[in-house]
Amino acid sequence: MFTIGDFARYGRVSARMLRHYDAIGLLRPARTDPASGYRYYAGGQLTRLNRIIALKELGFSLQQVAAILDEQVSVAELRGMLRLRQAELAAALAAAGARPAQVETRLRTIESEGHMPADDVVLKRTETVLVAELSGVAASYEPEDIGPVIQPLYDELWRRLRAAGLTPTGPGLAYYEDAPDEQGTERAAVPADPARAETPAAPAAPAAPAGTGTGQGDPVIVHAAVVITPEALAKAGAGTGQGERAALGFDVVTVPALDRAATVVHRGPMSRILPTVQQLARWIDDNGYRSAGYARELYLECPADRAEWITEIQEPVIPA
Repeated sequence: MFTIGDFARYGRVSARMLRHYDAIGLLRPARTDPASGYRYYAGGQLTRLNRIIALKELGFSLQQVAAILDEQVSVAELRGMLRLRQAELAAALAAAGARPAQVETRLRTIESEGHMPADDVVLKRTETVLVAELSGVAASYEPEDIGPVIQPLYDELWRRLRAAGLTPTGPGLAYYEDAPDEQGTERAAVPADPARAETPAAPAAPAAPAGTGTGQGDPVIVHAAVVITPEALAKAGAGTGQGERAALGFDVVTVPALDRAATVVHRGPMSRILPTVQQLARWIDDNGYRSAGYARELYLECPADRAEWITEIQEPVIPA
């Protein structure tokens, strides 16, 4: 079972939206704690959520969405409706912005349901790594807020690495954490999903994971990092002193190991990561685990053709 925060991240929607869907009876939690009122969702409910979002993108009201879902619309029927809507959106691309890509991503997610092998997920321990990084704050964990933050961070990080004469010795690694609230206190960690250049051997700035959101989530700190070694730091003339490292123009951080991480390899552009993320969510739920922090994204291969990208998603988990 997932908390409302976990389920919202896997579905790429806001918790506020899920509460509204519960209130109107469109998507009820699998269980509500009678004492605390906390909502819990099952991995299988992502299927209904995907259909709700897809139908909303078609322009249906929530009342109409409920009626359509109650009539058990088939995948084939949904596909035809989504294809029609895609054609309309493509004709109005300038006004619609990124919506056709969002519709395509949700469509691929719906079509992939039940066809992705669970044995692609590997439970393992990750290693502690030293990284060079830049960080920024995104308005929410939703893709349309993460992308505009993380891509410039990676571009600037690679520029500063070159200026410092520091050569990365490992892949890019993106990780996230809750941003402090207005009172300066850390929000309760949302139990884990969710990352993102240019030298002869450097990957292009990765794009944010795809999905559909409302931009109403809580702010998150985005860490755009790349693995380095102490030897590489020393070669660049940076010692262990704080002042020496500050002069580099980026942070040097030790990212701790994950004792238990559910991992899956995503092949292709990050704009099509939603089916992979939801496959991972279902595996976690089906195997008696729950998320324990934001997922990390390890960029194993980032060639110029983004269709050839290979990214490992690392979700920290604990027994449910």
